[in-house]
Amino acid sequence: MDFTFWDIARNLLTGLQWSLLLSLLAFIGGGVLGWLVLLARVSTHTFPQALATVFIEVFQGTPLLMQLFLVFFGVALLGGDISPWMSAAIALTLFTAAYLAEIWRGCVEAIPGGQWEASASLALTRYEQLRHVVLPQALRIAVAPTVGFSVQVVKGTAVTSIIGFTELTKTGSMLANATFEPFMVYGLVALGYFCLCFPLSLFARYLERRLHAAT
Repeated sequence: MDFTFWDIARNLLTGLQWSLLLSLLAFIGGGVLGWLVLLARVSTHTFPQALATVFIEVFQGTPLLMQLFLVFFGVALLGGDISPWMSAAIALTLFTAAYLAEIWRGCVEAIPGGQWEASASLALTRYEQLRHVVLPQALRIAVAPTVGFSVQVVKGTAVTSIIGFTELTKTGSMLANATFEPFMVYGLVALGYFCLCFPLSLFARYLERRLHAAT
């Protein structure tokens, strides 16, 4: 079968859509889970602190590829049936949550201790101190690294091709084998990732300038 340039581009756009969808799902799901891990991490109670620390260390200390394998093949070994799409979504969400929780923890701890003391003098609970005093200030610090990490999430979707999820990289690999034009195909794949990641970097810079100008 002969492929024209537009046939290749159309197929790669389909793969790009799946990469984008997986990135959005992982970032939103990871953000929600990361928020819960953050609350546990900055808690004054030892047990939730320990659980959050173990979660972060495990998912930051192991490769994303290994996490994908454990989810995909681990469920199968336990007698379950899980698709490459679901495996990729779960693994990338957990991976994202661990990193976002740690990024946000660093931003929270960057707020001077006097802010905690001042809010405590108003008889606010720990959660109220976070919500009303600390987090609004930490948000300004967190914008750039959070959006910057979203670029890593997008690029991380490429690893999911190893378990058979047909995103941009997997689509490019199949097209390169079918067309015998690896340079052109992978060049377009690289262009696709650039088109996803570069606007995110620009948006992070814009938000950072906007938030700093408002201070």
